[in-house]
Amino acid sequence: MRSTKTAKISTVGVAFALLLAACGDDKKDDASTTTKAATESSAAGGDSTAAPAAAGENGGRKDGDGELVIGAVLPKTGALAQLGPPMIAGVEMAVADINAAGGVNGKPVKLIVSDDGGGGNNDLATTSVDQLINNDKVDAIVGAAASGTTKAIIDKIVSSGTLECSPSNTGSDLSTWPDKGLYFRTPPADNLQAQALAKVISDDGKKNVAIIAQNTDYGTGFVKFLKPALESAGAKIAADVTYELAGSGIDVEVGKVVSAKPDGVALIGYPEDGGKVLADMLKQGVDFKTTTIYVTDGMQSNELFKAVDEAKPAITAGIKGTAASAAPESGAAWFPEAFKKFAPKVESPIYSAQAYDCTMAIALAAAVGKSDAPFSMASNMIGVTKGTASGATKCDTAEKCLTLIKDGKAIDYDGASGELNFADNGEPSAGSYDVYTFGDDGKYATSEQIVVGG
Repeated sequence: MRSTKTAKISTVGVAFALLLAACGDDKKDDASTTTKAATESSAAGGDSTAAPAAAGENGGRKDGDGELVIGAVLPKTGALAQLGPPMIAGVEMAVADINAAGGVNGKPVKLIVSDDGGGGNNDLATTSVDQLINNDKVDAIVGAAASGTTKAIIDKIVSSGTLECSPSNTGSDLSTWPDKGLYFRTPPADNLQAQALAKVISDDGKKNVAIIAQNTDYGTGFVKFLKPALESAGAKIAADVTYELAGSGIDVEVGKVVSAKPDGVALIGYPEDGGKVLADMLKQGVDFKTTTIYVTDGMQSNELFKAVDEAKPAITAGIKGTAASAAPESGAAWFPEAFKKFAPKVESPIYSAQAYDCTMAIALAAAVGKSDAPFSMASNMIGVTKGTASGATKCDTAEKCLTLIKDGKAIDYDGASGELNFADNGEPSAGSYDVYTFGDDGKYATSEQIVVGG
């Protein structure tokens, strides 16, 4: 569904320290599963439209074998398992669309999907990456979901000369990671989402705001940006506390929030641990009707109420949050309905568009460079999303983009998640965020979008 209202925040002159935040880490260990998909195709072409990364210092493997093989390392288990289905379906849909349009360089794209452990099992993520790189010989990897997981695997991926694109990493220090030009992401960094959340809170007139966040890179990193953004909007930080994911001491930390008597509370967590915080707030007498609770993408789940009180879906009613837009107004208009048709059993579309765009950008870069070699693809990723070549033609579907490339024309891919327009560090310079609110049925609905940056 398209949003009903869009606001825009300018980030000119805003300078925050670069810290890691993101879809972050948890502590669950689960088993890995791997699936494979491949479909039929035929061809592409075109000239490179972006300056190649410097040989030696940057780049990756310079030789391809003619078959583009993409590995997805995304959550099937763990704390972020709810994010897996939409992201995996987004990648699968892109591969299906690409192959239906003729594939890349005369062959179908091959996809192999593995588990990244859901943000808390980095050993599993590492095992998946080793399998994909050493055994499956992938050219590119879509994932991981959590920034903390990416930090655990990115050096291994880069040192192997493999390209990586994450559909959900938002940790800001990944913007300057020494990735040799091989790391990309389709969502904007958390410094932008923090500004979006601060706007939502300030627009509601909240002046005495407490912050409670999980003690992870995701939680503490996000707060580093949220605090100055709230203060800049005129709010006082009534309390700033962190809690451990294991749950020990949550009642004490919640007590610090309650005693501050805030008119709004920003909670940075995941459904499981965040649900415990919410339950303890209620136990300690917080009324969600008078003290508004604000959350982020980590808690955007229609099953959040189950972590608070499984018998009462309305227990989360009125809680508001922000998350990267699943159907941004700047994104391809056809995508939301097409995704529902492709993946009817996937309940939430969160990060599906971003996963689709990672996969499309990789494939289009391979088609433009006429090579599945990671070095070649990396050198074309910015060009295909930004239209850097003179006279580049906009396109938003695999069929149109690949046809243009085959005809020798430069392209400017405007994605399902927005115009993309990768900056030199391989990420969007602006972000579109959904503002959502939980209803009496326990499910969230989007009321507006906020655009930050650009």
